[in-house]
Amino acid sequence: MTSPAPLPELAFLRMEKNGDVLVDVHVVPNAARTQAAGLHGETGRQALRLRLQAPPVDGKANQALVKWLAGSLGVPQQAVTLARGETSRRKQLRVSAAAAGRAAWDVLVKAAGEDGPPG
Repeated sequence: MTSPAPLPELAFLRMEKNGDVLVDVHVVPNAARTQAAGLHGETGRQALRLRLQAPPVDGKANQALVKWLAGSLGVPQQAVTLARGETSRRKQLRVSAAAAGRAAWDVLVKAAGEDGPPG
């Protein structure tokens, strides 16, 4: 059995004492397609910018966000929950400690470095 990958040092990731990982996200709804688009915010308060295809209606954007993060990290959807920001663009997701240990964090490292298409 391989040991879990360490959590990368990214401004939008924080590990809690219990091992859960918090992911800060800035959501742009109604995009042409769902994709990470670099970072948003000033140093010290950065979030991963994520363009979501889903509209911000009836929690559809939040559901799409949880589904995207779980799929990107390769963890079950029930391991990812919305911790904060139900109705705002700035959101915080929680990845359970059990899933965080086997998550593919390198996907978010790559996503944070990309600026996405111009415009």
